[in-house]
Amino acid sequence: QVQLVESGGGSVQAGGSLRLSCAASGTTFNIACMAWFRQAPGKEREGVATINRDTGAEFHATSVKGRFTISQDNSKHTLYLQMNSLKPEDTGMYYCAARRASGRSCGASLISGDGMDYWGKGALVTVSS
Repeated sequence: QVQLVESGGGSVQAGGSLRLSCAASGTTFNIACMAWFRQAPGKEREGVATINRDTGAEFHATSVKGRFTISQDNSKHTLYLQMNSLKPEDTGMYYCAARRASGRSCGASLISGDGMDYWGKGALVTVSS
């Protein structure tokens, strides 16, 4: 069993920055991918970014590329999402997710929108104009 707990959400003005953290605990050794998803009211959940736990390979959604950066500290079993140049359309609930090893790449799981095995409760990010 894996538990994921997000922190670092809050309210910020457009153009500002926030850093989200996700602490993983439990049986984490079999995790292959870590990822961030988000969901705004009335919209479908979308993948934001993902990272391969072993190789560090990253994939960022086009909507956030160049502004958001996913990273990890494996010694602390912690995932991060540095969010810069925030826009009002970035507002939403941000969820940390993890996937066990499989035949698919981490990027493929992010794009497909499913296949994640563990989810956090979410952290609210509000960007005002």
